[in-house]
Parts: sequence; C-alpha cells; structure tokens
Amino acid sequence: MILFYYATMEGLAKKIAEDEKIFLGKISWGLFPDGMPNTFIKDVCVDVEGRDVAFLASFDDPAEIFRQLSVIYALPRYDSKSFRVILPYFPGTMERVEREGEVATAMTLVRMFNAVECEKVPLYIFDIHDKHERFYFRHPIIPRLKSAIPLLTDRLSVLDDKTAKTVCFPDEGAYKRFGHAFDERHDKILCHKERFGDKRKVKIIEGSPKGKHVIIVDDLVMTGGTLLECAKALERKGAKSVSAYATHAVFPNKSYFNMNKFPFANFWVTDSCPETIKGFKDCKTKFEVLSLAPSIAKILLS
Repeated sequence: MILFYYATMEGLAKKIAEDEKIFLGKISWGLFPDGMPNTFIKDVCVDVEGRDVAFLASFDDPAEIFRQLSVIYALPRYDSKSFRVILPYFPGTMERVEREGEVATAMTLVRMFNAVECEKVPLYIFDIHDKHERFYFRHPIIPRLKSAIPLLTDRLSVLDDKTAKTVCFPDEGAYKRFGHAFDERHDKILCHKERFGDKRKVKIIEGSPKGKHVIIVDDLVMTGGTLLECAKALERKGAKSVSAYATHAVFPNKSYFNMNKFPFANFWVTDSCPETIKGFKDCKTKFEVLSLAPSIAKILLS
C-alpha cells in the first residue's frame, strides 16, 4: 500500500506508516508566482502503476481543497491497482437549504468528488456531521462512514477516574449519531439546544448528572459555545466534574481558547484537523489527542 498525503497531514501519515506494510509516497506542494498550484507527484510511475494507492486529505482549510482535488483526480490515471481516499474531516456543515438564498456547499464539494475518473473510489470519512450527505455521492465515489468513538471508549476504559461512566449529548443530533455507541454500562444524559442569534441555551431534558463525572460527546466543535453552555448546565445540576470529547477539533480563529472559560477535567479530540491541534500547547485547557492512525492503517490494509 502506497499512501500519499497532503502536507499538513504529514505527522498523521508517518504514524500510519509505522505499519511496515504501508509506504509513503511523496508529493511536492509548490505554488507558481500567481498563487496557482505547482504540484508534482514524485516517482509516480513506479509508486502507482499496478499498486494499491491511497490519498490522505485534509479539507479543514477551504483554500487548500483545490490542489488536493487535483491530485485525487490525477492519481488513478496512472493505472493503480486500487485507489481510495481518506478524508477524516468532511467540512459539510452547510448541508441543506432551509431558506431561499442559502447555498448548500456540502453538495458542491460532493459534486467535485464525483468528477473523479476511476472504476470505484472508496471515500472514508470519520463522524460525518450529517449522515444524509452520504446520499449526495455518485459513482465512482463510494462513501464509507467510520467513527472515532471507539478511541474514546478505549480511553475511558483505562482512565484513572473510574467514575467516568456517564455520557452527555448536547443536542438531539449528537444523541442520534452516538447514543448507540455506548452500552448499558454508561448512563446517558440528553440535552436540548436552542439558538438565539449567536447565543445558545442548553437545558437537560433527560438523565441526571448529580455527583457524576460526565463526558460531553459530539462530532465536532467550532467556537465551543454549545459545549460551554452544556458544561455549565451540567455543573448547575450537580455534576462532580465535566469532560468533553469531539472527533473534529475545528476551532476556527483559535477559538479553542474559549474552552478556558470552563474547568474541563479532560478534553479529548482526534488529529483529524492537524493544523488546529498545533495551537493547543498555548491553551491551558487539558486537551488530549487520540490519534486516528491505527484506525486508518486498519482501513488501508483491509
């Protein structure tokens, strides 16, 4: 298996390639003076023809999508034995139109994927924001939806605090996505979220946090407003301590500093947005990164 990767995914790619059956391909990600991509796939004929090939993409920065799509279009044309794309974070937060004038950019991004010329292209995405988006894809793209929640449950099983058995879903959407992933050993708390312009109000509608260490579970975190309001609601109702988990630490404009407004016992994320997590070292919140590398390596070798 030859794994090519976008520049910002180098750290994750190297962790994946710790498996001796996965080798890293090399791409030069240059720019012409006018700012257009000057991209070169090194040793492409040797590394691609007749071999299993994959590309590890990072679409958390919209400015970098175009040149990655260019490589995704190019690689199958060198007669690879198979080709698949790993896109840990699919930035499809605008996936539907609720009022005239809104633009469903998730659909536009999917259309660009659908232009790949290949017999079939499995596309692996972790904890997609809206599972209905899988039905936007057309041949040759075959979406394979994966979850990083097992990384969290494994971490909780070895956590020093053995009372961390209660999970909280900040809204109904998070419960639908992840409620089934936690068995009867975990107590569950469901919250309801209301939006008032840029503000959010979260209230507990099911379960009790009193005296418990509660872990808030969601697919992604942007500014963290919902998480903060949820954590405060749990604290008001008597939670002993509150931790949080989000698969995708998007945190635009370094909004991870907002998390300093609440004393989270733990805050777990994955490395799906690698450029963001570099800034965690300057934040006093106790972030811990659960790497997707073992999960991706397993996918590539399956």
